[in-house]
Amino acid sequence: MTKDFLIKWFDSLDSTNDEALRHISAYDNLSVIAAWEQTAGRGQRGNSWSAAPGENLTFSVVLKYGPGALEPLPAASAFCLSKASSLAVCDVLEAYGVEAFIKWPNDIYVRNRKICGMLIENSLSGDKLSTSVIGIGLNVNQKEFPPQLVNPVSMASVTGSDYLVKDVLDTFCKAFSGRLESVYREGDRLDRDYISRLYRFGRLSSYVDCSSGAEFQGRITGVLGDGRLKISLPDGTDRLYFFKEVSFVI
Repeated sequence: MTKDFLIKWFDSLDSTNDEALRHISAYDNLSVIAAWEQTAGRGQRGNSWSAAPGENLTFSVVLKYGPGALEPLPAASAFCLSKASSLAVCDVLEAYGVEAFIKWPNDIYVRNRKICGMLIENSLSGDKLSTSVIGIGLNVNQKEFPPQLVNPVSMASVTGSDYLVKDVLDTFCKAFSGRLESVYREGDRLDRDYISRLYRFGRLSSYVDCSSGAEFQGRITGVLGDGRLKISLPDGTDRLYFFKEVSFVI
């Protein structure tokens, strides 16, 4: 499947996700929009994504479903794309000698520091996905970061080596191809691999309930098929959280 990825590079874009969504009808399935610079990169929770021009990897993958494209996926299964994408990034980092973990739902962490963020935007046709745009920002060669970023890290700052950004993207496409196959053919393996890479899994840690603002202690013990995070409290009770309903105390 890797030969089917169509990579288009731009010198500068406001946001690779915005470019994909603006012209979604013009982009084929497995198109990859990559930019050397993003002037208005977007992250989760409405945050911006900051990346030094030319030093990092900022790109979006377009997925389409139906005849001539991917087998349709139920909207209720959309979280499997988050699993596949985050595992593919971990596969890439492992290929370059960097051990990484997935901070639920799909941030990628190395030694308690963020190396990659994602923004996945889906559109629906009835109860099935019609398109998905998977936006990824991976810190590759940047060594100095703006002070407002709390805990950033890059491949280069971890290993001491610099990398060819286009080569890293090619490595991702190969890894993502395999993980996308797992979405359709090896769902159980995808689930197991995701849990095995989950940041803080089984470890007593601190979290904040976003509805009440209360900090509490618990252990991550699972992730449901709809993406909800399961946290078990010391008293034996369990809490389930959707994205944006709980935050990690780092």
